[in-house]
This record gives sequence, C-alpha cells and structure tokens, in this order.
Amino acid sequence: MASEAQEQQSVGILGAASVLTNRMVPDALSPEQIEAKAEAAAVGKASMPKIKLFVLAMFAGVFVGLGAAFFTVVMGDTEMGFAAQRVLGGLCFCLGLELVLLCGAELFTGNALMVLGCASGKVSLYGLARNWTIVWIGNFVGSLLLAALILGANLQGLNAGAVGDAMVSLAVGKVTPGWITLFCRGVLCNVLVCLAVWVGFGARTSADKVLGIILPVCAFVVMGFEHCVANMFFLPMGLAAKALGFGAAVAGADALTLGGMLFNLSAATLGNIAGGILIVGVGYWIAYGRAAKK
Repeated sequence: MASEAQEQQSVGILGAASVLTNRMVPDALSPEQIEAKAEAAAVGKASMPKIKLFVLAMFAGVFVGLGAAFFTVVMGDTEMGFAAQRVLGGLCFCLGLELVLLCGAELFTGNALMVLGCASGKVSLYGLARNWTIVWIGNFVGSLLLAALILGANLQGLNAGAVGDAMVSLAVGKVTPGWITLFCRGVLCNVLVCLAVWVGFGARTSADKVLGIILPVCAFVVMGFEHCVANMFFLPMGLAAKALGFGAAVAGADALTLGGMLFNLSAATLGNIAGGILIVGVGYWIAYGRAAKK
C-alpha cells in the first residue's frame, strides 16, 4: 500500500511538472506573431474611450518625464567623462519606457505602430488621428504636471545648482540645431523607440521587456536623437530653470524661448511619425502583415 501511494504521489508530481513546463514558453514571439499582436493592439487603441485614453497618455508623459529627470541628474555631474556620462544617463532614461510598457500607458511615439492596423484595414485613418491627437496632448499635459512637481521638489538645486544648469544646457541643445537636423534626429529616435516597443510586444515576461528595451532606448539617448515626448519635459523644465537664474553661462541660452520649444517639437514630432511609420511600421507590415494576407 505504501509503495502504491508513493507511486501515485510521484505520478502526481510528474504531472504537475509537465503542466508547468508546458505553460513556461521561454521563446519570444516570432516576428509574424508580433505583427499580428501589434495589429490587434492598434484596434484596441483606436476604439479606447477618450477619457481613458487621455488619462493613460498623461501617465506616459509622467513616466517618460521621470526617465528624463533621472537622466538630467546624471548630466548634472560635471566630473564624469562624456561617453560614461551619456551611457549612464541613457540607462537611467530607460525608466520611462519600462514604466510605459509594464504599467500600461499610451505613448505617442510608440503608437506610431498603429499604422499596422491601418495597413491591414482594421483601423480607420480617423481612428488613428483621434488616438494620436488625444495621446499627444495627454503626453504634454502629463509632462507639464511632472515639471511643476520637479520644480516644487527643487531638483534643479541638486549638486549646488549643477542640475539646474544641466536643465538649461539640455534644453538649449534642443533648440539651437536646424529644423532638418532635428527632424532627422526625430526619425532615428523613433526607429529605435518603435523597435524597443516591437521587442516589448514579443516578450513573454516582465524581465524580457526590461532587458529587451534597454539597448535601443539607451542608444537613442546616447546619440542625442530627438524624442518629442521627452522634449515635452526637457524644454519646459529648461525654460523654468532659466527663468530661475540657472544656466547663465550656457552658450546660446537666448534661443531657449517658447518659440524655440515649439520649433523643436514640430520637427521632433514629425520626425518621430516618419521614423515610426515609414521605416518600422510599414516595413514590418510589408514583410509580415502583407504576406500573411496573401
């Protein structure tokens, strides 16, 4: 009897282990599966109620702004070498997209991949435009709210005011290049961001998502590409820090104005759209979505 009970117990343990093994699928989704998932996500985003969409967009603005603030503190350390400072800052900036993907939020740049739904005929142009408009505005509102809180917390005063100087310096660096330069940086930025989101779609665990997005996001930050939602935080923060007397020694600070901010956002936003749609979105739809429809 004892041996029979032990045998049954062993069978039960093996059966449970078999079920657990079948549920644990370590491989990421294939590109074809990711494309189908992106199409399905686009349908959900296009039909999301306006209030929910706006609130989740505000969350994304706050999340990306937190990553940008993290990055700014690192840039306030003037003792670090250029490359080391940029890489460490880029790793810190990854916080923003990690929170967007893991906590759930609507990010304008990532939503460029909704073009997959349009290309497949599942999402109308109106649905796409509706989502982008609400999300862009919501991202901006969330970024401004975070900037106000950061000012109230006196982050600009850290390191004897070096962080405040960095806020001005970063913002000046975003308004002084030419429009075409900013546009091209926006294109390159959203190629990397959308690839990070693409990797996130294919991940099966939270750890997969975090590890998968680190290098693409870190890369665009290190190379100084333009992310319109991050700039919704960097530019107002720089304007506020300048008004408070920080960055007096920063060359070109006179260009940091409200007009300069709008100049940057126009180029970065259009560049982000072009990079996300024409290169990543349409490219992967032609490779996988269009082929699946034949």
